Amino acid sequence: MMLVAIGCNFHKTPLDLRERLAFSETRLPAALAELSVRYGCEAVILSTCNRVELYLARLIAPAPIDADLVAELMTEFHQVPAAEVRPHLYEQRDAGAVRHLFRVVGSLDSLIVGEGQIAGQVKTAYETAQRHGTVGPILHALFQHARLVAKRVRTETGIARGKVSVSSAAVDYVRQVFSHFDDKTVLVIGAGKMGELTLRHLRQLKPRAILVTNRSPAKAEAVAKGCGGTAVPWEQLDDVLARTDIILSTTGAPEPIVTRKRWKAVQARRTGPAVILDIAVPRDFDPAIHDGDRACLINMDDLNDIRDRILQDRLKHVAPAEAIIEQEQKKFLKEWSRKQHGPVIAQLTQWIEAERQTVLRQLMPRLNGQLTDEGRAAIEGAMRLFGNRILHGPISALADENHEGAGHTLLEALRKLFRLQE
Repeated sequence: MMLVAIGCNFHKTPLDLRERLAFSETRLPAALAELSVRYGCEAVILSTCNRVELYLARLIAPAPIDADLVAELMTEFHQVPAAEVRPHLYEQRDAGAVRHLFRVVGSLDSLIVGEGQIAGQVKTAYETAQRHGTVGPILHALFQHARLVAKRVRTETGIARGKVSVSSAAVDYVRQVFSHFDDKTVLVIGAGKMGELTLRHLRQLKPRAILVTNRSPAKAEAVAKGCGGTAVPWEQLDDVLARTDIILSTTGAPEPIVTRKRWKAVQARRTGPAVILDIAVPRDFDPAIHDGDRACLINMDDLNDIRDRILQDRLKHVAPAEAIIEQEQKKFLKEWSRKQHGPVIAQLTQWIEAERQTVLRQLMPRLNGQLTDEGRAAIEGAMRLFGNRILHGPISALADENHEGAGHTLLEALRKLFRLQE
């Protein structure tokens, strides 16, 4: 068996080069077909914003596929000089390739450890290759097993616990204040990119209403239309502040738009607590507004601190996750070895049994009348034991081979020594 993973990722390859080496959905089928035809191999291409990796496999490997060959193919497909591509390509073979994929799908090799997207991206890459006919027995077994690895890592460790984006951390904070949202009103102030991401998470809470205000009426209308909300004139900001429960502020104002004095006047008209998500830089709300009771204010620094604490907690679960990956790597290699060596072991067993029967057929007539039934059984048993002892060495050697390329040589040697069929 030949199995290799060749590619580049965010660890050492800059974003602009990763973008140039990425395989688009439209060109991916052609790349898979070219790999399969050119190298006579199975192929899966995993292409994301953080990595471009090719997983290639062959049952019989007369010549290795290496990073130099892959660099040539990438040069042809992306018009990027091979000299620029090759230094960024890493190469993992056989057991190393298995471990690498399992670490990728388990999110241990991700920019954010424990992120949930990579397992789905690996699944999509495998299914795409399967649809285009470039998945064979090796990669089918490998990627099916990878799905089990991802599930084990996520369910048996805390590596995916907590949200690590600013927007999701903001919504988790809201959940700590309110237990239900069907009677809550959300106010969006401004129209920044981060605000849109956070608003997307807030919408999943299914609030009663969403109001949007902006100094630009056109921008307010656009954001409101995109989220199913209602645009409110900027001049009515104090009025809506007084009757909303969750406030998301993301303007580009150079100084706070809601001072402590202004909020005090607004708060006098309010009847319930307010959660203020101030994700603007500079801040839109005076930090002194926060009292932890009627006004719960959180800003970007607070959210980044929450995110960093979650990331630090996730790192505690890396070692248990690595242990799972090591277990599953050994399990996969053992199962594949059994599938790969099974036919040879069966042929060896049949050969020994055929030879035993041949010798017995020649021997027993010569001893006609000289053996009791017990004696005949003893001779047959002794020959069977002798055959089993002959088989023990080759079978043990196949079971103990290190999966680093020696197995192919050993199989070929056994076929030649015992005249076995391919």
